[in-house]
Amino acid sequence: MRRLGVYLRLGDRIDLAVNDEIQRVGRRLLEDLLPGVTDVQPSYTTLYVEYDASRTDRAAVDGWLRGHVAEARANGGDIGGNFVRVPVRYDGEDFAAVCEATGLARHELIDLHSGHDYKVFSVGASPGFPFLGVLDERLRMPRHPTPRALVPAHAVAMTGLQTGIYPVPGPGGWQLLGYALRAVYDPWREQPFLIALGDTVRFEPEDGEIPPDPLARPLLPAAPERPVLRVDEPGLLDLVVDGGRDMGGRFGMAQSGPADARAARLANALVGNDASEPVLELTVRGPTLTALDPVRIAIAGPACLPWIGGQPSEALTTLELAAGDRLSLPHTGLGARSYLAIAGGIESDRFMDSASTDVRGLIGRPLAAGDVLGTAREVVSEMRMSARVDWALDGATVRILPGPQATPEALGRLDGADLRAAAGDRTGVRLEGAEIPGGESVSEPPPLGAVQITPNGEPFVLLVDRYRTGGYAKPAVVHPDDLPIIAQLLPGMRVRFKLVEPALRWDLGD
Repeated sequence: MRRLGVYLRLGDRIDLAVNDEIQRVGRRLLEDLLPGVTDVQPSYTTLYVEYDASRTDRAAVDGWLRGHVAEARANGGDIGGNFVRVPVRYDGEDFAAVCEATGLARHELIDLHSGHDYKVFSVGASPGFPFLGVLDERLRMPRHPTPRALVPAHAVAMTGLQTGIYPVPGPGGWQLLGYALRAVYDPWREQPFLIALGDTVRFEPEDGEIPPDPLARPLLPAAPERPVLRVDEPGLLDLVVDGGRDMGGRFGMAQSGPADARAARLANALVGNDASEPVLELTVRGPTLTALDPVRIAIAGPACLPWIGGQPSEALTTLELAAGDRLSLPHTGLGARSYLAIAGGIESDRFMDSASTDVRGLIGRPLAAGDVLGTAREVVSEMRMSARVDWALDGATVRILPGPQATPEALGRLDGADLRAAAGDRTGVRLEGAEIPGGESVSEPPPLGAVQITPNGEPFVLLVDRYRTGGYAKPAVVHPDDLPIIAQLLPGMRVRFKLVEPALRWDLGD
């Protein structure tokens, strides 16, 4: 899969009429989905369409998008949505400070915040997080200069002309007014998301108990039908992932899937699986496992080397484990991730049509001692395969494309820049070594591989668990075929950017 995208832009500031048109077009697109499109995400002033360039092309996407824009403008229509009442207990950490800063009495602040119907402009930041507006001018305050490391789940907050609800615990810099007494996201519910695009929301003051934090929804069965591997000791971060969770952007869900999709596909190929079968992503070092039954596996990726029964074995080849064999996967020092595939795939439930773990979204969890992995189906083939891959990472050249906020100055500094990986995870990789001009704009969905510029001018390349909306400039996007290099970088490794396809457009244009 080669993920690219295109934006429909209708404005450069938050505007009710502009957002109505964005959502109207988005609804039409979702009702008439083009094969090969993997996400449709309306936001404040933009609509982002992601597509798999191996299944469709830009011309087809542009034609499909233009047609629905024309129909929406000619025929108008309702954006749909429900009226959602959310009871709120107004006793948040910042409530008193907001009263003091605005000069409002307690009852005045509550009346102003709750006595208004809010439009859902966008959903993102975390699963089910609604961005609501427009706030009364008397309530508008800046965010905290230093965000809190942990905002509680269900916190009702505001900043600027927006208000919203934190569905799960996480960092945040908004002013905390109180707590919603209904959970806006719960992965156990038949409908996990209380609030969606197109809805209208009214806060209602109420006393009551704050709901408990949402609990993670497991995907691996407690007792698989065909158990083959027991986890004796977990690795640093062992996650079951498949091809990823498409069409989840408008709910704020992470795309998830393998950070290095190429290595995951190779591991599956080595045991005869389909390319998108669930595999185990191993970060830095893998788990120690015991085979409970004969099983065929393969390891692909530079991070881990398989040891069987205390002896080094081969990666990039089909391996046979007998019942009782002990498999360990120590770090090689060559990369950040490897993938373990089991012939027949890994038995797992699905959430939104994907078996991928999403830790932030409370879908699945990392492996723990005592977990048992089972195969999804019986396999009769005894085929063995091997591959050769040069995992050259340190000093590699990484191609970049012009991004949604490309400027000649930013691209000039990125093209040829020698950069060093400072830190990274599945959200993205922070690079050092060049100061790039950036800036902020109205939040919009970022593409996979976007080179986002942090406030201090450092590039941050966004990966599969990126937040689904953000307001930093994205002057470049890593070429889809070179994203595996970024996903494998360890701190201290260096890469060199090279600009290609300088005429690439992300906007639909006129």
